[in-house]
Amino acid sequence: MKDQKPGEGSEATPKKEQEEKEEKKDGSQTNQSEEKKDSKEGEKKEEEKKEEEKQSWFSAHAQATMVTQLHDAFPSPYIGPRSLLPVERTATSVTGTLFLDARLWESDSWSGELVFNPELAGGQGLSGVEGIAGFPNGEITRVGEVEPTPYFARLFLRQTWGFGGEQEKVEDEANQIAGTRDVDRITLSVGKFSATDLVDDNRYSHDPRTQFLPWSIMYNGAWDYPANVRGYTYGISIDFNQKYWALRYGIFAEPLFANAAPLDPKFLKANGQVLEWEGRYSLDEHPGKLRMLAYLNRAHMGDYREALEQMPVNPDVTLTAAYRFKYGFGLGWEQELTKNLGLFARLGWDDGHTETWAFTAIDRLAEIGMLLKGTRWCRPNDAIGLAGCINGLSGDHRNYLGAGGLDYIIGDGQLRYGPEEILDFFYNYQVIKGIFVTFDFQEVNHPAYNRDRGPVSIYTLRVHTEF
Repeated sequence: MKDQKPGEGSEATPKKEQEEKEEKKDGSQTNQSEEKKDSKEGEKKEEEKKEEEKQSWFSAHAQATMVTQLHDAFPSPYIGPRSLLPVERTATSVTGTLFLDARLWESDSWSGELVFNPELAGGQGLSGVEGIAGFPNGEITRVGEVEPTPYFARLFLRQTWGFGGEQEKVEDEANQIAGTRDVDRITLSVGKFSATDLVDDNRYSHDPRTQFLPWSIMYNGAWDYPANVRGYTYGISIDFNQKYWALRYGIFAEPLFANAAPLDPKFLKANGQVLEWEGRYSLDEHPGKLRMLAYLNRAHMGDYREALEQMPVNPDVTLTAAYRFKYGFGLGWEQELTKNLGLFARLGWDDGHTETWAFTAIDRLAEIGMLLKGTRWCRPNDAIGLAGCINGLSGDHRNYLGAGGLDYIIGDGQLRYGPEEILDFFYNYQVIKGIFVTFDFQEVNHPAYNRDRGPVSIYTLRVHTEF
């Protein structure tokens, strides 16, 4: 055995300990340096994020949509002045819109924005947009003339007052600037826009450019919402929003005559008012909404019963025009079942005494439908939609049409009444980001409430771009 020299072990141990201490010190300094570096990078990213949010004062988007439709030859023992033609050519409509939104002023709790949407629309609908109350092309409401025509769709000021507390994120979308806003808030809008911008919203059926096309499925058809021939009007609206509910009210100008381009300048005599309550809830962590709507319109309208009393044969409701009221109610529902599947439904009713004025000839409405995203077949931006609706008329309204009367959108000259039933199925296919092609099929039974005519099958190709 080798003898250990005196003091050899005692000297080696302190040296080793000293080296370990120096290594730990160097490691600690390195870690501290890396932590400081990471902290500085995090602070820099946070500052950049805040600066980016601070600079979000403007939003610009655009869309273009083309809808081409044709239908098969269907049974039609007779044709009236405003019937759907049993045989006709394809019909195509086009629209293009620029969505501009600028924040004019802002503080911690409130902000003001100016929204401006120039739009261009042209083309034509099947049978000159006549013959079906729940007309199959929702985009045709924007078309006033065959030749593409530019006009101002929206121009309004939006003022928001926040009450503090919880905030929600706002995405950069059409007529919406990215950022955050208070959940508890009041929003006032003044200017030219659409009454459907305020109420009767639905996550699964509200946009005929990407979702369902029939008038009585995209909106509540029994709400004769105030608008000119293109679907816009001047008005004032207020939206009081809380976390679990919202209350909305708007008053809007009515057209000068049925489906007119000019608006009645006598605003105090001719206006449409609407009130909507929205409740929000969750079922198994899947959100749902329930909406209750009531409206009261006043315009220079005719009365169906008066027209029949004065003219028992071929009555003309326009000859009984006077400033009178029209009222109605609506119910809307939407429910997410999974992240990719949702259901929706609507019910509608109006008094049915006065002339169809701004939207369409529907006094009773029931609809239900579903929308499914294409995630399961690896197409998350595709969508399949299936919905059906039943439209109906009041007794006075059907008697008027049966005697040979005409509305601005329907009138076969005679009527064997039956509810108008519509089934709509579509597949919306994303070609590339921002470009969608939709194949849509509709089956309409008793078009214009007439059991003597139809059923008719309608085929649609829709091309939509957005950026």
